Amino acid sequence: MTARIVLLVTSPRLPAGLLTAAAWDVVRQHPVLTAADSELTTAVRQAGAEVTVVDGPATQPLLDAVATHGTVVWLAGPAGDEALARELGLRLARQPGLAEMELMYGSWDPPGARLLDAVAVLDRLASPGGDPWKRAQTHRSLAGYLLEESYEAYDAISADDTDALREELGDVLLQVVLHARLAEELPEDERWTIDDVAGGLVDKMIRRNPHVFAGAEAGTLEEITENWERIKRAEKARHSALDGVALSQPALALATQILDRAARRGIDVPLPPAADTQADAEARLGADLLARVAAAREAGIDPEAALRRTTLAHAEAIRQAEPPPPPGSPR
Repeated sequence: MTARIVLLVTSPRLPAGLLTAAAWDVVRQHPVLTAADSELTTAVRQAGAEVTVVDGPATQPLLDAVATHGTVVWLAGPAGDEALARELGLRLARQPGLAEMELMYGSWDPPGARLLDAVAVLDRLASPGGDPWKRAQTHRSLAGYLLEESYEAYDAISADDTDALREELGDVLLQVVLHARLAEELPEDERWTIDDVAGGLVDKMIRRNPHVFAGAEAGTLEEITENWERIKRAEKARHSALDGVALSQPALALATQILDRAARRGIDVPLPPAADTQADAEARLGADLLARVAAAREAGIDPEAALRRTTLAHAEAIRQAEPPPPPGSPR
């Protein structure tokens, strides 16, 4: 029988002992070596397996064990022990008669597993002994950062830069997880956790997508959207078409959303009197801008995007008109 070293890699993000049937077979049938005790080694021992902790370099102890037992298992640590795998691979490449090396996954990360790492890191940073700045924050003090990171993600989308989008969404996620961690410090009757955030999201998506989760007829996209809005109105028990509109959003976007909401509910309210009838300059400008937003909406144009596009083009013209920096100045 060929001598064999099995490198057993497991996910540190799953409960200890949650292994495949093949992994349980191999650890029960052969000696197991590892670099340190852990919850997983405890679970393996409780299942009747022999586990030995190796103090120091592991290559030679593994080769000695495989020479005695024919097959031996190395239970890799949370990081996968890539350095040991590389060292063993080089040794067995030079001396192939010693043993064969097999990589076995006893468990693996499910999609979204790194979110658990994000929660653990933010918990460490916001706990006693962590980062003083994060521990000093409140929901209100962080509010501006959430907007800033969202705008930076928007910029990445506008630039079609998917690498930047990945990074900026990470910064948005940081804000979400940090807000949830700070909420754990609220008074008992007010506190909530990241699981409450995720659980609420899951429940909402299931309720609002009965065509996916409850066997309802999908229909057209328009019908699906109307069904979403109907379910949302029932959930929120809102009395006004404008309930739920984010009033802190940029004014052009706010005006567009208010006009859209009114139109969807069939509410026809005249716009403010014409600009030239207004008493002061600010009121005249406001009336003129709202009229232009309404005209843009009728034409199917997003006024926020239109102004952004034109402003960015003007910003580029300003850059081109600026004098070049003096030689040797930092860029």
